[in-house]
Amino acid sequence: MLDTANYTPRLKSVFRDTIAPAMKEEFSYKNDMQIPRLDKIVLNIGAGSEAVKDSKKAKSAADDLTLIAGQQAVVTKAKKSIAGFRVREDMPLGAKVTLRGDRMYEFLDRLITVAMPRIRDFRGVPGKSFDGRGNYAMGIKEHIVFPEINFDKVDEVWGLDVVICTTAKTDAEAKALLKHFNMPFNS
Repeated sequence: MLDTANYTPRLKSVFRDTIAPAMKEEFSYKNDMQIPRLDKIVLNIGAGSEAVKDSKKAKSAADDLTLIAGQQAVVTKAKKSIAGFRVREDMPLGAKVTLRGDRMYEFLDRLITVAMPRIRDFRGVPGKSFDGRGNYAMGIKEHIVFPEINFDKVDEVWGLDVVICTTAKTDAEAKALLKHFNMPFNS
């Protein structure tokens, strides 16, 4: 059994022991608080037109996202009605979850070392998907690349949005931070 009182995620200790000193030297920060670090990771599944036809699809997406994240997902609802899309206000359309602390490091570790190598025809993630403020966004076409999802029990294959928020001020700092975490950039 895992002793959670003395447990530190692998990437958290790697950050503390090797990445932070390397970043401090690389960007010549004068203070340890200037070193960029991970702030949060937001996961989102938009069930879209499937959820409009069947409201149970959003619940299914939330259940799958809960398994992937290891934390209870929240069902997202429509803010306003759009007749053209047959969407009504407060209709469930997807699920989201925000990870911080140890769960965030655990998820990033599983994403980079387990899930990404299982993606078909994977050639790395785009290096240009930063928002200008040090946050990185990427999409995964099939949520079934995560080992927590039992492939036989999946009724629908969902796409998954992953947003990695950092405390970096620039995209260059954020990209350097994620490269130190072994994020497989293709450019």
